[in-house]
Amino acid sequence: MIVWSAAVLGALAVAAAATLWIYYGTAVFFEMIAAGIAACF
Repeated sequence: MIVWSAAVLGALAVAAAATLWIYYGTAVFFEMIAAGIAACF
């Protein structure tokens, strides 16, 4: 059950990333990722 839940969560994360990439384009997508990583540190 835990492995299945992790697989579903991973699939949702990949789907969300792909959706953002398609919607915003590559440049804005990478800037959003960089800003999110920078905000964590």
